[in-house]
Amino acid sequence: MKKYTLQKSPFVVPTNDGKLIEEHFGNATNNNSDVSIAHMVAPPKWSEPFQVPEFDEYTYIIKGKKQFIIEGETLILEAGQSIKIEKNARVQYSNPFDEPCEYLSVCLPAFSLEKVNRED
Repeated sequence: MKKYTLQKSPFVVPTNDGKLIEEHFGNATNNNSDVSIAHMVAPPKWSEPFQVPEFDEYTYIIKGKKQFIIEGETLILEAGQSIKIEKNARVQYSNPFDEPCEYLSVCLPAFSLEKVNRED
């Protein structure tokens, strides 16, 4: 039995805001609730509602810039930078800039709609 899992066909999460989400491992791809790993591209001027996730989220910026509002503090990360946001922190992710932002996201435990707690 192999001691690895090769991912060649990530699950592309359907979105209606122009954001590309390719989950390589996680709830949607292989029913893994321990960790999720996703490659994402947020289009220019993209944003999502504030949320209070029940998971830690690590983000690594590959290209472009991404804005984070965490517990009222605004941070902007650029290519080559990373951040860990602890679970139960109120956060909003956005790309208010003119270029797309490409990044990787790792969630522990795995991302799920039930545990992201997005505000309306």
